[in-house]
Amino acid sequence: MTSDHAPTSGRQAETPGLPRQADQPGRAVPYRTTLTTTLPFDDVLSLVDEALGAWLKQEGHDEPPPVGRSPRAERLRLGERVLLDRDAGPLPGSIGTPAALFPATASATVSQSGPACQSDPSGQSDPSGHPDPAAGPAGTAPAVPGPDAAHPVGPVGRYARRRLRTPDGAHRTHLLTVTVATTSTTTRADPGAPTGGERAETDSEVQEPVVLRLEAEHLTSGPPVRSPGRVPVPEVARTLLPLLDAHDGPAPLTVQPRVVTAAEVDDLIDQLCDPERRLAAVVVSVPPSTPLEEWLAEQVQPVLHQLTGLASLHVLDHAALPLFNVAFEFHKVYGGAMRTYLPEVDPASRADAGRHQVLATRRMAEDTRRAAGLLAREPRQIAAAIPQPSALAAVPPLVVPAEHRQPVRSGTAPEAPRPRVDERRRRTGQRPVRSGSRLCVVPAPLIAALEESGPRSTAALRAPAEAAFARLARDVATDKELVPDSFGELVCRFAEFPLLQFTGDEKETVALDGQPDGAGWARLAWDGLTALQEYAAAAVRGEAGGDFKAWCEHTPPGCHHFPPRKAVRWESRTVESHAKWKRERMLPVPSCVDASRRAFMGAHLRIGGGSTAPRLHYLDDCSGSGRIYVGYIGQHLTNTRTN
Repeated sequence: MTSDHAPTSGRQAETPGLPRQADQPGRAVPYRTTLTTTLPFDDVLSLVDEALGAWLKQEGHDEPPPVGRSPRAERLRLGERVLLDRDAGPLPGSIGTPAALFPATASATVSQSGPACQSDPSGQSDPSGHPDPAAGPAGTAPAVPGPDAAHPVGPVGRYARRRLRTPDGAHRTHLLTVTVATTSTTTRADPGAPTGGERAETDSEVQEPVVLRLEAEHLTSGPPVRSPGRVPVPEVARTLLPLLDAHDGPAPLTVQPRVVTAAEVDDLIDQLCDPERRLAAVVVSVPPSTPLEEWLAEQVQPVLHQLTGLASLHVLDHAALPLFNVAFEFHKVYGGAMRTYLPEVDPASRADAGRHQVLATRRMAEDTRRAAGLLAREPRQIAAAIPQPSALAAVPPLVVPAEHRQPVRSGTAPEAPRPRVDERRRRTGQRPVRSGSRLCVVPAPLIAALEESGPRSTAALRAPAEAAFARLARDVATDKELVPDSFGELVCRFAEFPLLQFTGDEKETVALDGQPDGAGWARLAWDGLTALQEYAAAAVRGEAGGDFKAWCEHTPPGCHHFPPRKAVRWESRTVESHAKWKRERMLPVPSCVDASRRAFMGAHLRIGGGSTAPRLHYLDDCSGSGRIYVGYIGQHLTNTRTN
């Protein structure tokens, strides 16, 4: 990952002492892109706020209040854990003040001889009620040169920024920053206009397109961890892109690929060769015997899922493909392959063709998820490394004054229930101690007595020790209640494993409670989930030393042991090659793992025997999203031994 070549709106405002982890080796590769839109600045900002509010509501967080007459920089606490920073203002170095930001003072810049130059009764405050730093003392007109004063006429710019922090249970914080900026240049054709009476309108303003910078990264706490891959494309980007009519130079940026017909081939070639195009462009071909719609749904869209906002996407229909290849003799694409065209394509150069990589159809068919990652790697690097437009480069650091960091809540949120384990330990003053593969609860007074005993004789400690261990025996019997004895309880308590996510059908799981051995199976499944959680915590830090099977075979001291013979790495070759049986094991996952929201889960745990032989199927994605997805807990799926 290359570093930024120019300052970005999301970099200067980091909290002091907070390392730029996403850019360090071993960190998740961030998502960064810059796009342009012809929509007005205020419309773009409204769409950004609406998209963020909709996403927060969908995730179950409080929605932010309207901006209204808010201070220039503020920090909102949405619920218990989510922080939203908002700031806006003129770009440093701008000449003049945008009227949209400061209507009271901007009107005084037109003329100092008319009513507009009267002092503002409120004291030259901006719409948020705070004094304008460009204005003079309260009750006086701002220091703005009159029409006859000799001063340069230059750019006027403004910006607005939103930064959202959402921690998760993996000691990681999702940081999303959206920055909107624009500039306009005012030219004065008649600087010698008369000063008295009505002044002729001689100024003209040229509005530059609005630029938007979107950045998403993961900040981790604690020691450095092995890279979990790439930060997924944020959902906010997928929401905003169709609404903004965004483009990269002449190339439109869309979520879904644009179908190019024969009549549009020349326009596509012009876009690929245009020097103003700064992002990558991906052109897709369709096999001759395959319908276009079928190819788009089954092959193209899953592979392009990670390119939203990072490249312009084009699909050549059957009539357009030969025309395109004739014009791009050295840069052809055919047979269902995809080709990534970098900026500054030279169609007449055979040597230039090597810069533009081809993703073959065979690679996509073998592993769609891996093919999508390979295709997105170079466009992501290009999008992050391009120099920023002057408007974005001029955005100041984000500084929120302490007085503007008051929490904002939509209501009194109910306090989250304390886990039963922690509640019991809190009441009894006990702390957990690992003993082999089991969890023992040792009374704190006994530990203190042993630590302070020094040279005292064993006999002096025998009486309190015997009493303490008698209580310990009762506590161990009580602690059996901490392990669920039903699958219904297991499903309800799944949130106790922050690095595991259950994506399966709860009905299939709860149905196991009707079996005679259901309670024992539930306890064994809980043991497996506990071991998976400890393995995942080590895997995201690069300390697991292999997969979960290897972890079970060489469980580190102090960690929960799960029998290695009950951990299965993969299904048999017969199951993998059987279409129906394989389809049963294509289980739900989030879109950040696979665009199809399905993934093959061959790895499983044997949590019971008999004719039901229940299994727990999971996908280890610690190297990608940093989590393990449990897609199925239920009776044995179909194979050669089932009826």
